Order: sequence, then C-alpha cells, then structure tokens
Amino acid sequence: MVEMTVESVRINLATQQRVVILKALRQERYLFIWIAHAEAYAIAIELQGASSPRPLTHDLLKNVITELGAKIISVVISDLIDDIFYARIILDADGRHVEIDARPSDAIALAIRAKAPIYVEESVLERAGVTPETSEEQSLPKTPPKKEPEPDNLEAYRDFINSLDVLDEFGKD
Repeated sequence: MVEMTVESVRINLATQQRVVILKALRQERYLFIWIAHAEAYAIAIELQGASSPRPLTHDLLKNVITELGAKIISVVISDLIDDIFYARIILDADGRHVEIDARPSDAIALAIRAKAPIYVEESVLERAGVTPETSEEQSLPKTPPKKEPEPDNLEAYRDFINSLDVLDEFGKD
C-alpha cells in the first residue's frame, strides 16, 4: 500500500464536477477521484481549517466513533471495479480490528478529520494512478517497453487538471 495525502479538491467550472487529488507522500504519483458536491465541501472545509456552526455528517460520524471508544486507524482505497473506487475505514474498537466499507470520498473526509493516514492499494495506483513525466524524462530517448502499455495521454490529462480551479473559496460559485 502507498500512503497518500490530499493534495487538493478542485472543480471543473464548465461541468461543476469535483475531483479530490491524492498525492503519494514519498513519490510523484497522483490519484484523481471524482466526488459529489457534498463530499467535496466536507473535504475542502476541513482542509481550510474552517468549521460549520453544526457538525457535518463526517464530523458526526467521527464523534460517534470516538464516543463509542473506537479509533480510526486509517482508510484504504482498496479497489477499482468498473471505474468505481472502493474504500475501507479501519477502526480499532477496544482492541478489535474492524473494517467498514465506504465510498472513498466519505473515507477521505473522515480520515482528514481524524488525522488518520490514507492508503491506496498498489494495484489501484497501477490502474488509475498518474505519474507526471519530468522534463529530464521527456528529453531522454525512449526505449521500447517490454510489454504493450495501455494508451494514455498524460499531456491532455495534465492540461485538463490544470484547467480546474482549486476550491480555496468553496461554496462561492
């Protein structure tokens, strides 16, 4: 598993779609997960250090877990099936290991509130992760790969991500 951090939450102004961008802690690898408005707001507000007058759903869940004597150990983006990401929330409930199925957006919103690490299975990163090319890599002569790579267009993908606005002022659209 690869430990990740939330790099940003962004919005495509043309389509109003939101994406959470996870970045590997020890390398230049990224994972982009499209999420709903409510979860984007919940993640962005916590990243900004802001709070709402009343607990949001993820605050409530964190409070319930804590009051029941459990601790959020980590969250894991565990699978990618038919373009749908799957996640698990890992809890310690009085010494008992508990894994709860969750949407990645909910798991991420909960993890940042609990200051718990976020992990992504290597197999998920192999299928959906992005590793940007450095200018040095781009100038080196290309050697043919040993196996046929999946077609990708990282430059178009990079242009698309750069066209998204960071949700620094989330909710002011």
